[in-house]
Amino acid sequence: MVSRQPDRLRHSRPRIESVAIGSLCLAAAMIFALAPQSSADKIKKSAAPTAIPLDKKFKGGLPITELTADQATLHALNRLGYGPRPGDVDRIRQMGLEKWIDQQLHPERIDDAALDQRLDQYSTLNQSSTKLLDEFPPPGQAVKREGVTKDEYKEKMEQKRQDALAQMLPTGNENFDRANDQLAKIQGPNRIVAELSMAKVDRAVYSQRQLEAVMEDFWFNHFNVFANKGADKWFVTAYVRDTIRPRTMGKFQDLLVATAKSPAMLFYLDNWMSADPAAFKRMQAEMQARRQRYQGIFTGAQPPPPGTFPGKSPVPGGNGAPPKKKEDRGLNENYGREVMELHTVGVDAGYTQQDVIAMAETLTGWTVHEPRKDPEFFFDERIHAQGKKVVMGRSFNYGGEKDGEEALKFLANHPNTARFISTELARHFVSDNPPESLINRMAKNYESSGGDIRSLLKTMIYSPEFWSKDAYRAKVKTPLELVASTARALSADVPVTLPLTQWVGRMREPLFLCQPPTGYSDKSETWVNAGALLNRLNFALTFAGDKMAGTSVDLKTLLGQPSSSEPNTALEQSIQIFLAGDIADSTRKTLESRLSDPQILQARLDDPVKQVNEGLIAGLVLGAPEFQRR
Repeated sequence: MVSRQPDRLRHSRPRIESVAIGSLCLAAAMIFALAPQSSADKIKKSAAPTAIPLDKKFKGGLPITELTADQATLHALNRLGYGPRPGDVDRIRQMGLEKWIDQQLHPERIDDAALDQRLDQYSTLNQSSTKLLDEFPPPGQAVKREGVTKDEYKEKMEQKRQDALAQMLPTGNENFDRANDQLAKIQGPNRIVAELSMAKVDRAVYSQRQLEAVMEDFWFNHFNVFANKGADKWFVTAYVRDTIRPRTMGKFQDLLVATAKSPAMLFYLDNWMSADPAAFKRMQAEMQARRQRYQGIFTGAQPPPPGTFPGKSPVPGGNGAPPKKKEDRGLNENYGREVMELHTVGVDAGYTQQDVIAMAETLTGWTVHEPRKDPEFFFDERIHAQGKKVVMGRSFNYGGEKDGEEALKFLANHPNTARFISTELARHFVSDNPPESLINRMAKNYESSGGDIRSLLKTMIYSPEFWSKDAYRAKVKTPLELVASTARALSADVPVTLPLTQWVGRMREPLFLCQPPTGYSDKSETWVNAGALLNRLNFALTFAGDKMAGTSVDLKTLLGQPSSSEPNTALEQSIQIFLAGDIADSTRKTLESRLSDPQILQARLDDPVKQVNEGLIAGLVLGAPEFQRR
C-alpha cells in the first residue's frame, strides 16, 4: 500500500482537473445558450407552434398554449417566486395553477407564521431607526458617549466579539458551527445590514408569499438606497419594513410618495439638505435677529439657567464664543433628477434641466430632523421655495409640503410613467426585451387602474406573451435568485443564512450595497461571463456537496437510496427533481459524459465502485444552463 501512494497522488490531480473541465464545458454551454440568436433561429421560432391542450381546472383563464403543464408550473414558480421546492410542481398541478397565482397576488391571505418565527432571531428587524442608533451607535458617537479613546473602544468591540464567540455552544454540525462563529464576530452597526440581508434571503427561501418577496426585491431595486452611505445604515431597515413591503401590491403613487418621505431616500439622494437659497438666507437672518434680541434682554446680567428659557447664548463681554455661522445651503437637484429619470417618467420622457430644477424646488423643505439623533421626516416651511414651479408643463403653486406631494402624484400618473413602469416589470418577469404588445397592454392598464400594481401584475400574468415558449427560461437568474432557488431546490436546512448572503455578494450582488441609484441590472448580459459562471458552478458544487457553512443538505433522502450506488440513477433523479425533467439533449450528454469520472464514482480506475458522489452530480445539474435560467 505504501509503494502505491505516490501513484495515487500522481493520478489524483488530472482526475480532479477532469471534473473542472466538465464544469468548463457546462459553462461554455451556458454562454452559447445565452448568445444572440441567429436570423435562422428567429425565423424558425416565429413559426406558430402547435397549441398544447391543458386541463381547464389546472390553467383556468390563463392563456397557456405553448407550454406543457409542468413547464407552465415551473415557469410560474421561477418568475413569480424563487423557484420550486421538491414537491411544489406536483402540489400546484393538483390545486391548479390559476388558484396558486391568485393566492400569490393576495399575500395577505397566506399564512406565513413559520417564516415569522424564523425571523424572530433577528433583533434589529423590528427596531426603529432611533433605537438602532442608540443600540448600535456610530463608532465616533459611541466613543464620546462612553468617554473612552478610540483604541479603548476598539478593544471593547473586540472583547464583545470574543464574548459572543465564547457563548456559542457547539451543535455537532461543522457547517452550522462555522457559520455561527462568523455571525458572532459581526458586532456594532454592521450587524444591522447583516441581519437585514439574512432576513431577505430567508424570505426568498422560506416565505409562502413568494410573489411578495419578489416584488419587495423589485421595488427596493427600483427605489435603490445604498446602506453604506453615512447614516443610511440605520435607516434601511425601516425603509424596507415600513415603506417598501406594505406597498408592494398597492398603488404606485402611494409607494412613490412614501419613498420620497423616507429618511433613507432623503439622506441617500441628499434631498434632506436641499433648500431654496433665498429662503435659507431669510431663515438665517431671522435666527440671527432672535439671537441678538435674546442677548439684549440679558445684557450686563447672567444668562438664565438651562431649561428656563429657549436656548442659551453668550453674554456680551463674557467667556462664551460667538455662534458659528452655518454654511449657506442651496438647491440640491439629485433627487429631483433621479425621481424623474429612474423612478417615474424615464430618461426619454422629454423633460429639460429646468424641469429638474423645478421638481427639486417643489421638494425643498422635505428633510430630516437630525440624521444621527432624530431621524424622522418633517417638512421645514422656512427653507421651502415659494412661488410657481413648472414641471413638464404642469404648474405647482400650492405652497408648503403640498407642492412636492402634488408634483409626485403628477409624475406617478403621467403616461410616460405608465409605460416606464410597465417596461421595467415586463423586463423583470418576461424577457430582457419584452414584446411591445405586452408593454402597451400593461401601460393601458396602468392608466385605467391609476397605477394599481396588483392589477398591473395580473394583466401581465394573463397575457399570452408571459406564457410564450420564447419567454420560458429566457431570463438568467441574478445571484440572489440563484442562491435562493438552489436552497429551495435542495430542500436545504438553513439555520444560519449569513454564508448564503456572502455568496450573493461574492457573485457581485451584495445586498443593500448597490452604490448607484440605478440599482442592480435586470439584464442577462450583466450576470453572464466565464468567470461569473464558474463562480456559480463552484457555489452549486459546494452547496450540493453539503460543504456550505450554515446549511445542511440531505441528498440521500432527496434522491433516494439507489442513487448512492448508481450514477445514472443519481443523474436522472437530479434532473427530475431540480429541472422537472426538462433538459436539453446537449446538456444531458455533457452531464452523462462525467458519470464515469473517478471523482464521481469515488474510486480509482482499477477499483470497484463503492459510493457515488451524489453531491457532485447534483451540483453539476444545478450548474447547468437550464437551472441557471428562470
